[in-house]
Order: sequence, then C-alpha cells, then structure tokens
Amino acid sequence: MNSYPLITIVTPSYNQGKFIEETILSVLNQTYKNIQYIIVDGGSTDNTMDIVNKYKNKIDIIIHEKDKGQSDAINKGFKLSKGELVGWINSDDILYPTCVEEIVQLYKQKPNGAIFYCSKLNLINSESELVRTIEINIPNRRHLLNQKYSVIQQGSFYNRESLVAVGFLNQDIHYCMDLDLWLRLLNKGTIHAYDRCPLSAFRIWEDTKTSTGNIKFLKNIREVLLINGATKLSRAVWLTHWYELKFNIKTILIKTNIISV
Repeated sequence: MNSYPLITIVTPSYNQGKFIEETILSVLNQTYKNIQYIIVDGGSTDNTMDIVNKYKNKIDIIIHEKDKGQSDAINKGFKLSKGELVGWINSDDILYPTCVEEIVQLYKQKPNGAIFYCSKLNLINSESELVRTIEINIPNRRHLLNQKYSVIQQGSFYNRESLVAVGFLNQDIHYCMDLDLWLRLLNKGTIHAYDRCPLSAFRIWEDTKTSTGNIKFLKNIREVLLINGATKLSRAVWLTHWYELKFNIKTILIKTNIISV
C-alpha cells in the first residue's frame, strides 16, 4: 500500500450557495493532502457556481449539468474517482481538518475493510453552531438489518474496489441511498470505526431531505431493509413503523390544535 494513498471526495450540489463554501473549505483544508476533489452540481440557479468557481484551481473536477437527483450526481463523481478510498460529503455538511488523515490511518491498519467511518458525529444548525453530538456503533451488516438501521455517512469512506463491485449507489433510492450502499458493501468486506472524536458534522436545517421527507423517508428505509434481507419482524423494520406511527399521531394532534408545533 502507498504510504499516502489517493483519497477521493465527491460533493453533490444543487442550489446550496448558503453553505457550500464552508463544505469546500472543509475539504481543501484537510491535513491530509493527497485528495482528489470532485464537485457535481445539478445545474444550480443560485450563487453556488460563483462560489465553486472561486476555488476551481483547487478542485480537480467540476461538473455543472442537470442530473437525475442526488444519487445520480454522486455516482457521476464515483465513476470518475481514482482514489483507493472514496467518499462523499453533501454541500451543507462539513469535514473536520483531520478527518481524512484519521480515516487513512484506520485504512492502513485494516486494508481489507469495505467501509471506514467515524462513530461520533456532530449535529450543527444553519449557523454552524453545535446542537449535540451523537454516537452510532455499527459492528456488522446484521446489526443494520436486525437492530438499528442508522448510519453515519458524513466522513465515511469506501474501498473503491468494493464500490465498483456493488455498482455504486442505487439511483432509484431517493432518501436512504447510503443505508442501501452500506448493506451491499458489507457483503464485500468488513466495517471499521474511528471512535475518539467526531470527524465531521451534519447540518440540521429546515430544507434538508431528512427534515422534509418524514413518512417517505421512513418508508424508504423500510423498503431498503426488506430488499437487503431484513425480515418484517426485525427490530429495525419495527422501528420504522413505530416512528411512522409517532409522526402520524403528532400530525393529528397539531391539526386538531391539541399541541402546537
């Protein structure tokens, strides 16, 4: 293995002028320098490309064209990737400066892994202020299918050979393409976690798909779990029904003015 293997980072983007500069700088300011950076913009009509072009001399590939959605945009970047490890960071999330350096060290210790991720994640708001820190420990594929389906996509990286072998992201999945990818990658290799401190941040704000998807998001998770081998009685599948029920009850109570938003 090369002492400084090439690492590819892809940023899909569409009308994220409010946040994308922070995302770009979080990649360019990595302490690890052997990085191929690809931005795939789906034809933004705001100031996104003005910001991207400020850094065009430091970005390896910039694509600006209409796409079929987030998964399609990420796949365009994945297919152009040259790194031994490949990951993506959305245009409203950020990587902390030592993220890639720490993941590369983990990769050197466990070179046969398929997924390398950080088990701790900071949640930030639209002003980049820390909301809270979460921890998600994922020992194997069975855990995702049978116990808890949550993954930490921000700051995670994938063995490119495994990524090619599974055919990249499923472009028909709109919400939880990362969960589906992890389940397929874990048929090819193991998962390894960095657990000392958060290496990335996920931004929570009103227009994220996680915030706006609600029931569609939960149904998409359930479909992905079942397609990848979970049983209808698994705890992970049951949780999607439970959260859906809670959301429906809350919606009814709000509509009837029993509770306020």
